[in-house]
Amino acid sequence: MPDESQPQHDSVGAWAKQYYFASRALIEATLREHGIGPTQWYVLHQLVNEGPTTQRELALALKIERATMSGVVSTLVRKGLVAQIPDAADQRQRILSITAVGRELWAGLPDPVARATALSFDGADPAELAVARHVLKEATERLLAHMAAEEAAG
Repeated sequence: MPDESQPQHDSVGAWAKQYYFASRALIEATLREHGIGPTQWYVLHQLVNEGPTTQRELALALKIERATMSGVVSTLVRKGLVAQIPDAADQRQRILSITAVGRELWAGLPDPVARATALSFDGADPAELAVARHVLKEATERLLAHMAAEEAAG
């Protein structure tokens, strides 16, 4: 019987996927204690660090589909963490901002991404990390360029 804990292929891509799933699970577990999920955390992070933003711009910045963003924003508004007001220039757009309750929650939240990064890479050889970062960055850029070229041709 195959060992289900190991990737089917011992490739960089398979290990990148395994790392993603493991870090995502840690991030979810860390945030669950505070009653929010990873996407909600990223929305709050963006609003705290970038300030009020249109819902459309936020979805683009976080690479979240519009329908998913609507659900996440509705939940954050219902929890009182985010305020949503119509844009004065374009009433069809909504401006999102963090509320006082949201700021209070944010102040008590751990940074789950920093935690996952520290647990994963503290003590790792900086030169090896630089190579890993470079290889994954280049691979990602090649895939994105290929997809853009296919989209332009199609």
